[in-house]
Amino acid sequence: MDLSRTPRTTLKRLPKRGSHEREVIDRILDEGFICHVGFVVDGQPFVIPTGYARVEGNLIVHGSQASRMLRALGQGIDVCVTVILIDGLVLARSAFHHSMNYRSVMVFGRARVIDDRAEKLEALFSLSEHMIPGRWKDVREPSEEELQQTTVLSLPIEEGSAKIRMGPPLDDEEDYARPVWAGVIPLKVVAETPIADPRMPANAPIPDYAARYSRSLKINTDGEG
Repeated sequence: MDLSRTPRTTLKRLPKRGSHEREVIDRILDEGFICHVGFVVDGQPFVIPTGYARVEGNLIVHGSQASRMLRALGQGIDVCVTVILIDGLVLARSAFHHSMNYRSVMVFGRARVIDDRAEKLEALFSLSEHMIPGRWKDVREPSEEELQQTTVLSLPIEEGSAKIRMGPPLDDEEDYARPVWAGVIPLKVVAETPIADPRMPANAPIPDYAARYSRSLKINTDGEG
């Protein structure tokens, strides 16, 4: 089911780049690593980057119980979470029309604290699988003390939207005759060769999920502009 349009999620500028399609939003969230969490405490705005995972219709974030962000969000205050993926630098024939190709998501709502032990462990498992699929089964699970020191929040993905730009530069018609190169420099996240911890035994095998790591989940879309 697609996300409903609200005054906060209806794009005012370049609305053709916007989308409320659940599939589009989910695929962007599933490819990203880092979200930026915006909230206000005592009139002071904060925007904090943190890791996240999508679990069905919810965003999961976690951290220390001492975290100001998690303590504030756990009280049910309004929050705005954004995720962006940069796909390319767009070089136009005029300085004004230079741009970037990107895919982004903005979600509004109120988070809840996950207190149930089983649900909390499942959320932490999902965070691990989102970052490095297959890693959880190889490592020690959190101890009871570590679980108590960790706060996990769940934010429903109910009010939000995506915004996407793809394609070549859009220059003013009279500028297309200018003798200057124009086009797109594609960008992507690429995993390089894993580097072993110095305390690993010599010749320890690199697990397949590390040796073949990839984040390529790019969607197909006809976005432009």
